[in-house]
Amino acid sequence: MAANVSEKEARQVAEAARESEWKLPSFGKELYLGNLRLDLIHPQPKLDPAKVEKGEAFLTKLRTFLENEVDPLEIEREAKIPDSVVDGLKKLGAMGMKVPEQYGGLGLSQVYYNKALALVGSSHSSLSTLLSAHQSIGLAEPLLGFGSEEQKQKWLPKVATDHISAFLLTEPDVGSDPARLGTKAVPTEDGTGYRISGRKLWATNGAIADVVIVMAKVPKGDGNRGGISAFILEYDTEGVTVENRNAFMGLRGIENSVTLLEDVFIPKENLIGREGDGLKIALTTLNTGRLALPAICVGVSKYATKVAREWSVERVQWGVPVGKHDAVAQKIAFIAATSFGLEAMLDVSSRLADDKKSDIRIEAAIAKLYASEMGWKVVDELMQIRGGRGYETAESLKARGEKPIPTEQLMRDMRINRIFEGSTEIMHLLIAREALDKHLEVAGDIIEGDGSIQEKAKLIPGAAKFYASYVPTLLYGEGRKPGSFEEFGPLADHIRYVERSSRKLARTTMMAMGRWQAGLEKKQTRLGRLVDAGAELFAIASACTYALTIAKENPERADQARELADLFSKHARRRADDLFSAVWANDDDASYKLAQDVLEGRHTWIEEGIVDPAGGDDRPQVRDEQPDKSVSAG
Repeated sequence: MAANVSEKEARQVAEAARESEWKLPSFGKELYLGNLRLDLIHPQPKLDPAKVEKGEAFLTKLRTFLENEVDPLEIEREAKIPDSVVDGLKKLGAMGMKVPEQYGGLGLSQVYYNKALALVGSSHSSLSTLLSAHQSIGLAEPLLGFGSEEQKQKWLPKVATDHISAFLLTEPDVGSDPARLGTKAVPTEDGTGYRISGRKLWATNGAIADVVIVMAKVPKGDGNRGGISAFILEYDTEGVTVENRNAFMGLRGIENSVTLLEDVFIPKENLIGREGDGLKIALTTLNTGRLALPAICVGVSKYATKVAREWSVERVQWGVPVGKHDAVAQKIAFIAATSFGLEAMLDVSSRLADDKKSDIRIEAAIAKLYASEMGWKVVDELMQIRGGRGYETAESLKARGEKPIPTEQLMRDMRINRIFEGSTEIMHLLIAREALDKHLEVAGDIIEGDGSIQEKAKLIPGAAKFYASYVPTLLYGEGRKPGSFEEFGPLADHIRYVERSSRKLARTTMMAMGRWQAGLEKKQTRLGRLVDAGAELFAIASACTYALTIAKENPERADQARELADLFSKHARRRADDLFSAVWANDDDASYKLAQDVLEGRHTWIEEGIVDPAGGDDRPQVRDEQPDKSVSAG
């Protein structure tokens, strides 16, 4: 049963798990503060030649395997990845791409791990989801960051070769609010371990896993630190039952489960870190783990570019190829430019992750948010370009002699990315919290503290001193100088825009804090626009930086990279300007009021004249119950 907690308690749990210190510089953090620290991403860190050679060699083997051993249509038709494909990925070492060589893995860099996911995702998204769930949030990543040496030596060689892993956090009534976690881990009386009971929902790989990470709440007291904790669970342990293999609109090949845990014994040596560190482990894991999702989006977007190009040259309407018609040409340009922009953001973030000189929690979160939103727009435009053939299944196209291009599958598979690993709405709040960190540090107790007016008054001088020196830095900068950032050549104007708009973003954020104070947290749509504006700025900076990197590393592509970066930046600037305007000019209040009226039943007459295909009974839409003790262990 999900725990009943107040909003304040839920926020406290999330805040306690959050990494509050900034030990390393952050481009994203500074960007939201109005300070363009271009030196943190430009010039980009050079790739290690040895890691490039290793990565390229693996990509060659992986491509050969995907082209010769994988039938994407079979995965769709059978709603399952064939055992032969899973076994083949294991033999290639794909299950241990991120595991260091000393533990039996390939030890690929973040850059090449993401290239591999993009390549696999272009074949079928279920394959990349299998690999990313196994490595980015499965057992390997948490162990590398928080596991003991004994745990690493025991488990990493297994998950790098033949053990599939999964991550069990979500519950039937607990999604992005971990404070309500209902799964319990009760210490045994003899001190040898824990007894875990609960039900876990939507565990990708959970239907076929060999070993999983499970999050459970340890009761406080009797010498126990207590709190949400992370455990290694061997899946064949007595009391573990896979109740259901879930089926979805897309990703038809994934093995996603509802898993019941009934009085499952886990030895104490399988606790990762300390009791109470579970949520921190999960959030820290996602700092780099989230880069897997934009990698998958990049692979799909690049494939969409290829499909749009080939189709728009081949298909003729009114005497000319459809790509010559302006309405279609605009879509092709958007798809190509956006694919470049997403690849740029991923490359910048991945090199930062490999370089380990920056804190990339904001960059990784933005990459996930931005790639999932823009990737969806890319496949939507591809669907429009392909028309009826886009809506038709690849199997049907093949049956009547046409190339089996899976456009409708791409759309179904892409849609989940706006929900996976933190929905867009949750990512807005997460990034906003990190972006406001400095302001909350300086003036948080004044804005939202529980102290008296007298106590808050004592804090005002310190905050005033900070803002007295901070605010002037937001008024004028390098972006106002026509000759600044000249090393970017024709792209310099875009970098100047980012510098000016970064300061504008900080000023707008301060104005919003001043107007709504603690109530700004409730203005989630406005916060979302500020976050999205910052994401567009990061994307522009990444695109321009990546274009210069390509010019150095692949001089023959310099002009093409600059052209793509230029158009992408123009598109992104227009979106950012619209977001800034909408912070103040919007219908948010009226929409919120109407929504509450709908919830109160005022407008139920709008629902007349329909039938409910789900049935007319009063069953709830959320299943929230304690584990059924009558279900047999297995």
